[in-house]
Amino acid sequence: MDFPDCPGLSATGNAEEGQGMIADRHHDVIIIGTGAGGGTLAHHLAASGKRILLLERGDWLPREKANWDSRAVFVENRYHAPETWYDASGRPVHPGIHYYVGGNTKVYGAVLFRLRKEDFAEIRHHGGVSPAWPVPYEEFEPYYTQAERLYHVHGRHGVDPTDPPASSDYPYPPVSHEPRIQQLSDQLKRAGYHPFPLPVGVMLDERNGRPTHASRCIRCDTFDGFPCLVNGKSDAQVLCVEPALTHANVHLETRAFVKRLQTDGSGREVTGVVVDHDGAEETYSSDLVVVSCGAINSAALLLRSAGDRHPNGLANGSGVVGRHYMRHNNSAVMAVSREPNPTVFQKTLGINDFYFRSLDWGYPLGHIQMLGKSDGEMLKGEAPDWAVFKPNIPLDRMARHALDFWLTSEDLPDPDNRVTLNARGEIVLHLKETNMEGHRRLLATLKGMLGHLGCEAHLLPRSLYLGKQIPIGGTAHQCGTVRFGRDPTTSALDVNCRAHELANLYVVDGSFFPSSGAVNPALTIMANALRVGDHLLERLGTTRRVAPATPSD
Repeated sequence: MDFPDCPGLSATGNAEEGQGMIADRHHDVIIIGTGAGGGTLAHHLAASGKRILLLERGDWLPREKANWDSRAVFVENRYHAPETWYDASGRPVHPGIHYYVGGNTKVYGAVLFRLRKEDFAEIRHHGGVSPAWPVPYEEFEPYYTQAERLYHVHGRHGVDPTDPPASSDYPYPPVSHEPRIQQLSDQLKRAGYHPFPLPVGVMLDERNGRPTHASRCIRCDTFDGFPCLVNGKSDAQVLCVEPALTHANVHLETRAFVKRLQTDGSGREVTGVVVDHDGAEETYSSDLVVVSCGAINSAALLLRSAGDRHPNGLANGSGVVGRHYMRHNNSAVMAVSREPNPTVFQKTLGINDFYFRSLDWGYPLGHIQMLGKSDGEMLKGEAPDWAVFKPNIPLDRMARHALDFWLTSEDLPDPDNRVTLNARGEIVLHLKETNMEGHRRLLATLKGMLGHLGCEAHLLPRSLYLGKQIPIGGTAHQCGTVRFGRDPTTSALDVNCRAHELANLYVVDGSFFPSSGAVNPALTIMANALRVGDHLLERLGTTRRVAPATPSD
């Protein structure tokens, strides 16, 4: 039995079969990476009939009971890549990064915000200036709408006071609040704030707060930061890669790590994609090559691809490749509610009252949203970090009173915050905090609100969610390392995300961001992939539709 309306749940397993070596190694388009950028682009191009090859360094994420085991996911880091990077001092760093079909969307929280319209213009912060984008919000708006439909976003436009103009409402209604979160929303409103339902990408059909019998999502407590065992989360594997693979012209190679890109003698065209495929070196070629490995790994690939014509790295005549790395100033914190919080699906509420300014400060602070619900296993792993507040109640009981928050403030693009390679070709991440005063004030503001919210006067760090040994923010919101712009001396990509210096090289992950805003970047990456996809279809000279291949039994 197949499930035609539920990609990823076909009983034939067709998406994982028949994806071995392909005889002809030349394609119309090669896409490196299958996450929010690459996976979305593959879906957009799939029906063109053009020969498309997806290269994914990881494999399919195993579907197993451990997907929903908080100890396995957060304490043992079962799904983290066993990778070591280094900081500027040479100390090893073990990043919270995931290499699977679908990329980091396999474990993201699926909160899918548009950047605010103002984020596309220059914004003055206490710590400096966030630069304007080379295109206005209006160019992205129709693609935001398409991405919201593609990723099944639930929400309601116009409730958030900072919401940008939208040509249509979300395709699905907001995910309902459970009683304690509804109470929290009411308490915030009484205190004069403007809470709103988060835009969440989830395949949920609910009635009276409960999933229907046909709902993919079951409203569980293992959504935010976990892989979804029932494929109910709107991730790039389920909604984009697997549907793309039903087209006979689309192929996927997993466990295919791209070592470097080769160019012709002029240095103006990528002619080879050199891959370590299960330990064997293979070379593919394509008319168009799209890099979408994540901001850190995309920069590293371009730097590894240095050659005679590009001595400082491919597409790096401006010197900006790897620079201006951003990841937001993020904090994950927990408040202790005086009354129990039996909420299961907690990630439904946000606050943007302080996004641009507060009553007593003229600079932006940032955004607050709910996190997935703490449980006892998470708190056992985090309690050693609580140097000031020592709980005198059992951690399991504390978890039943927990209200969990994620705070995001904008960090600024500093050229010295950068990705480089050491002599062994390993990633080195140079990072110093920027624009932290706004984030400190945002934390203080939330702490000052706790009395109105029926909570104790403490905020406890949720370090496991962020990933230990990583500076504030981890790598989940990475962006900025291959920025786009109109001036080839200050940017690596043009406004269509094509490398200024190469005729057939594009980048469609978060690398292209010239600034980070203060909301989750995933929807902007998805929308940009659709925007660039339209440009590529025009360049390929086709918009024709072809029927998907029929899955074999």
